[in-house]
Amino acid sequence: MRSSLVFPSRRALLVGGAAAVLAACGEKKGEAEQAKPVAPRKIQTIAEAVAGEWRRPEDKARDAWRHPVESLTFWGLQPGQTVVEFWPGAGWYTDILAPFLDATGGKLYAANLEADDPQVVEVIEAYKRKLADNKKIYGDVEVTAFGPTTGPVAPAGSADLVLFLRNLHNWMAAGIADKAFRDAFAALKPGGFLGIEEHRGVPGAVQDPLAADGYVQQDYAIALAKEAGFQLVAANELNANPKDDKSHPFGVWTLPPTRLSAPRGQSPKAGFDHAPYDAIGESDRMTLKLVKPK
Repeated sequence: MRSSLVFPSRRALLVGGAAAVLAACGEKKGEAEQAKPVAPRKIQTIAEAVAGEWRRPEDKARDAWRHPVESLTFWGLQPGQTVVEFWPGAGWYTDILAPFLDATGGKLYAANLEADDPQVVEVIEAYKRKLADNKKIYGDVEVTAFGPTTGPVAPAGSADLVLFLRNLHNWMAAGIADKAFRDAFAALKPGGFLGIEEHRGVPGAVQDPLAADGYVQQDYAIALAKEAGFQLVAANELNANPKDDKSHPFGVWTLPPTRLSAPRGQSPKAGFDHAPYDAIGESDRMTLKLVKPK
């Protein structure tokens, strides 16, 4: 199985990246605002937030691949912290982070995509409505922006934890990966952590700087972080998937949950056999924890 991707322009990638984030969250446009979550009881642990009744069943079904309790614990999430989530999409992780932080006296900044494309704006506005219409669940999430020309994602030196959740490949494609690391570094307190979850490329291969297939080599991601001033604390295999051979006709998006049957931006191909890719499951992922030195 060899890649047959046709790579679009960098501006198109900013739009396509947002659509991919939304698709990976398992939601179509408008579904975030249609959900009618149940207000949470007073939660005090990450596990209680993950078990929340406001999370959709299809989102919870992906916990087996994303391991949110273990991942957030590894990255150092604690009650009462200030956290920045870059490009939250439709809010798969926001549905866990925001209730937990609100219940424990913390604060969430959601650095969403900077865009003027109507389709992407619709996604962003749906996310904002989801938060505004359910303040008893999410509290006061502050939506900021991250893109080629944006300013700070949060007040300088205010964050305990910044999260890059399966978006580094999008930023590489758009030429803003370096800016993402710099903006994260600026937002963090000295001693604050950066958590990364990302599709992991074949070790030792030559890294495509645009990550056209959606995969990023672990050493490459660490090198980008170090260039911005971060130090590696630890790498964890909790989101690894040895069945993923990283060679799929439509890149990582061939796999669940996106399940492409044609190149990104094209209509689905009738009769495409998803079975071998569904059998692989979701992608093999690196899970990294880095620190802004004191």
